[in-house]
Order: sequence, then structure tokens, then C-alpha cells
Amino acid sequence: MRHQDLGELAGPVLLFGGPYSNLQATEAVLAQAEVLGVPSGNVICTGDVVAYCAQPAETVAVVRAAQAVVVAGNCEKQLAANALDCGCGFEAGTTCDLLSAGWYAHANAEIDAEARRWMAGLPDVVRFQQGGARVAVIHGGVTDVARFVFAVSPEAVFVEELAALEALVGPVDVVIAGHSGIAFQRQVGGVTWINAGAVGMPEHDGRQETRFVVLQGGAAEIRALTYDAEAAQAAMQAVGLTQGYDRALLSGYWPSEDVLPQALRLPSLAKG
Repeated sequence: MRHQDLGELAGPVLLFGGPYSNLQATEAVLAQAEVLGVPSGNVICTGDVVAYCAQPAETVAVVRAAQAVVVAGNCEKQLAANALDCGCGFEAGTTCDLLSAGWYAHANAEIDAEARRWMAGLPDVVRFQQGGARVAVIHGGVTDVARFVFAVSPEAVFVEELAALEALVGPVDVVIAGHSGIAFQRQVGGVTWINAGAVGMPEHDGRQETRFVVLQGGAAEIRALTYDAEAAQAAMQAVGLTQGYDRALLSGYWPSEDVLPQALRLPSLAKG
């Protein structure tokens, strides 16, 4: 696995996951970095720059122009390898698996060879120190880049991933992850596991706002991100991505709960 060590980072660090080809949300979170005075070297993405939404090439270009640090997500790995599916870990035949065929085909058609070369060079793990805290940034898991880890996942899942991570990079105090699309913090032994959420898609909670994280002094604050969701939806509809994720941008509810543990699924009436 490829590692990148950023050394000691002074000041706040802004971390975000899942831009998901949502150009409007990506521009909004990068604007927040400017507002907060976070330098480009302190802006870190947990991967999946490209996924569900309409503007994969433009989103990649904006992230690269901002000189953000990016961890390889499963979508980056698959596109770099010219694979024919997203590698998201969806169970075959589920709604998420079937819907992914549409958005991945769109991304695969839009991303050029130069962007794929950039994706191929992204690290699997990024390390840094901040205020004495040792921090590691990953995508889903170390044992599996596309592993879905949620706040309610069994402790054994976190223990397994931490053991695999520390075997690679040594002891850590904080882990920042992505992939699952829902931000959370959880203590596992003496380690704080933080999911930075996804800026490109709501959290299946009925709100349009997405999430990102500001880390300072080893303490994380999960913040809400407001962006032009209507424009992002219109862009999806203009290119024919109308399988349900376009509606999710405004409704705040995913078109499927296949990947979610039972504890995080919603009563059917909640989605109206």
C-alpha cells in the first residue's frame, strides 16, 4: 500500500469525503477552506472524488487545482485500472449495485487518461501529526478499501481495521475515514475513529446539507455544508442520471438502504 506522510501540520485541517462528481458541493467545501484560512496542504479528501453525480471531470479538475491532498478511494482505483464497475462492495443484484451501473458508466466515459494517471498515483494512507496527535487518513478500511464502517458497526470491525492500519504505519491516535457516507465519531480503545462523511450526497437524514470535518488540536468538529443542490440536481438530470440519486440531493434520502445496517435504516413512512 502507498503511504504519504505530511509531517506536522500547523493550524486547522479540513477533511472531507465523497465529492461524488458533485461540482457544486466540492466548490462549496473548498470555499469553506478559504474562509477558515486552511492552506491547501491542510485540505484532505478521503477519496471517491468521482461517483454518483454529473460532473466527474470538472470535479477532479477543481480538487487538483486546489492542491488538496487526496486518498485513493475505490472509485479512483477502479477508474485508474479501467475497470468496468465502481468496486464499491455492493452486493450483486441489490438496488445499489444496479444503480451504480448508470453513474459509473457516465464517470468512466468522462474521465480522461491523464486524470486516470493522477488517480493511479494517489496514496492509500495519508499520515500527519497535529498538536501531538498521530493521525491517519484512509478511505473505507485497510483490509478492504470499500469496507463500509458505520458508527454502529461491531467493535471487532474497528479493532481489525486499527490492527491492520497500525501494522502499516505504527501507532495512531486518530483515524479519519470515508466511504460509508455518514459522518460520525467513535472511541475504540484509546483511538478516535472519525468518518468525515461525504460532501457530494446527503446523509440519508432528510436534510440537503452534507458534512465535512475540521480537526484542530486532535479534536474534530463535524460541520454542515450548504451548497447549490438544485444546480447539482439539474446537472444530473441534464445528462440522464435520473435513477434516484438526483432526487436524493434535494430530499435528503438515498434511493436505497442496501448498504446500511438495520439500526440506521428508516421507517418507510419517513421518506414520504
